[in-house]
Amino acid sequence: VEDYLKAKWSLNFGYNIAGASYVNKSFSILSEEATVQGLAFNNTGSKMYVIGSSSDKVHQYTLSTLFDVSTASYDNVNFSVSAQETSPRSVTFNNTGSKMFIVGQTNDIVCQYSLSSEFDLSTASYDNVSLNVSSQESTPQGVTFNDDGSKMYIIGPTTDKVHQYTLSSLFDLSTASYDNVSFNVSSQATSPRRAVFNGDGTKMFVIGQTSDAVSQYSLSTPYIVSSASYDSVQFSVNSQEANPRDVVFSSDGTKMYIVGVTNDSVIQYTTA
Repeated sequence: VEDYLKAKWSLNFGYNIAGASYVNKSFSILSEEATVQGLAFNNTGSKMYVIGSSSDKVHQYTLSTLFDVSTASYDNVNFSVSAQETSPRSVTFNNTGSKMFIVGQTNDIVCQYSLSSEFDLSTASYDNVSLNVSSQESTPQGVTFNDDGSKMYIIGPTTDKVHQYTLSSLFDLSTASYDNVSFNVSSQATSPRRAVFNGDGTKMFVIGQTSDAVSQYSLSTPYIVSSASYDSVQFSVNSQEANPRDVVFSSDGTKMYIVGVTNDSVIQYTTA
């Protein structure tokens, strides 16, 4: 029982955007990317990745203090996705860092890559695997997976919806199919750019570019977006970034990060 309670606490102690605050920490990525679109971290917070539509590349950074963006430095390592997508919008990894996924709005596809060394972009290669999502969203902006890679989610401003997919083989995009399940966020997150989840899939967070805010939702069935409802909780990031493009959390949910094209910086908040 004690171990179970500790696990639940670690999954849900953070992710409290109602109590979020800016911690005066940020990191500029303008030298590498002038139009940042997406952000990701490895599991431990020792590595950070940004993707953008000026370079069409994923760039890799090292954080000397885990999940502290003020300690970031560029690794001089990047990976171009321009052969697959010339307007990339989001990047994410599987749990082990052996797979990377990007989504873009030129070809409206999610693309899958393999990394022979985990979370090391210098070892990335294209799997020749992609999924066209234009039937659900013609300007896809964000791609997210559930905790085990059996579900994938796409969001974009054409429909203002989170669309849900099932992967019959975990984190294998070639096995993905649309669930005919979606959730409309237009009342809260205008021009939505990314949807992410807490550790057990009972909370969903959506960043809106026009609303300049992160909106919070509860899911009565974990990771099933049709069970979502708005919590009437929203956190504005306008004071730090007037044109946000992505939101991610640290692995324990106690830190939140925003990127946007006004400042081209990774901005850090506390949520605990």
